[in-house]
Amino acid sequence: MAQLALSLDRATEDRLLPGALQAGHAVIARVQTAGELGAVLAAHDIDLAVVSASRTRLTPEVRAAAAATATRLVVLAVTDDERAVAAAAGCAEVLAEPATWAEFERLLTTTSAPAGAAVQGRGGEASVIAVWGPAGAPGRTTTAISIAAELADLGAAVALIDADTYGGAVAVALGLLDETPGFAAACRLAGNDALTRAEFDRVAQYVPTQRGTLAVLTGLARPSRWPELGSERVERALDAVAGWFDHVVVDVGFNLETDEEIASDLFAPRRNAATLTALEHATQLVSVGSADPLGLSRLMRAQPDAVAATPRARRHLVVNRVRAGVVGAAPEEQIARALQRFGGLSPTALVPDDQASFDAAMLQAVPIAAAAPRSLARAALRGFVEGAILGLPASAAPHRRRALGGRRAARAGRATDPAAPATLDLSRVDPQ
Repeated sequence: MAQLALSLDRATEDRLLPGALQAGHAVIARVQTAGELGAVLAAHDIDLAVVSASRTRLTPEVRAAAAATATRLVVLAVTDDERAVAAAAGCAEVLAEPATWAEFERLLTTTSAPAGAAVQGRGGEASVIAVWGPAGAPGRTTTAISIAAELADLGAAVALIDADTYGGAVAVALGLLDETPGFAAACRLAGNDALTRAEFDRVAQYVPTQRGTLAVLTGLARPSRWPELGSERVERALDAVAGWFDHVVVDVGFNLETDEEIASDLFAPRRNAATLTALEHATQLVSVGSADPLGLSRLMRAQPDAVAATPRARRHLVVNRVRAGVVGAAPEEQIARALQRFGGLSPTALVPDDQASFDAAMLQAVPIAAAAPRSLARAALRGFVEGAILGLPASAAPHRRRALGGRRAARAGRATDPAAPATLDLSRVDPQ
């Protein structure tokens, strides 16, 4: 006999409850809120908690309470949105509705999956998503913020870290005070073995998204302070943060050079140490490039170094500002062809040029999901997070929106530049 706690809608609860009682299990609690469930898990020895995959029930606090009390957490998902919430939360045991109690009985007779088993990270901890791009302004910070915000809106506990030692911009983009850089403070604490969760909360800033919250460690206020982000400190800080969150999104610098080790003291700090250490520990790499001949050339030249710096990461390629005005008609096909021909690369996501939406996000100091939730660029980024980052099956609607975005971008490019070439001169993006 098992002791159960249920946090379900009334119809699902009424359907499953008779089967649980007939099987001889004790239903200790039937609650409706995450706070009530957390209190039940803390007060009783619960073997199995069955929770609906809604943002109000499957919260980070519930998952933390289940992990702290070794309670087995089984999630019920009905819609694609609920499956996305469960995936973003890293839940290992998810049943699709309409589930019968017989399926729960089979789970009870099997070995429980470890907490966080569905999250691909170090030692079963958070996934570490490094967002990198070559020199210039390909949109690294905007992409990092968008990824973190989309994950938070799906119900995950997310930390966003600015580790760019050349020009950190997360604080400015989100309208945060950055006189005391949060990531540098966390690294100092980690270097002294003093980075506890309470200290993290003290140095981090919390930013509300549409449906969640981001924990943000801001970057360096002045690039000259880069010696504070030493390799060992950064490694310890990332390890600590990965133990408290489902996903850690790290905005890193462009420079991947290690030549400084040849001409300087081997024990001196390295300016690129923060970037290289974050990439080394990343479980997913998002390479960001700009959809123009110069941006694509830079991306293809630097991508081999990024691959070498991320030995164990799943890799994704995001191309920003896709438009016909700079590459000609059918920009998606031309960009994909250029990347494949000269770099052997395939883009994971093509983000339409949507300057008005990104301007609105910058003006309001919020993620694009909050400033322009229906924008084409936001739809492409949301689809990328759900499909590539979380591995969820794509629905037909996002595909239609992305395709429509490409057609609109093409029309916009032709309208603004009648002299734009019909096709892109591929020799202009040859990285050789």
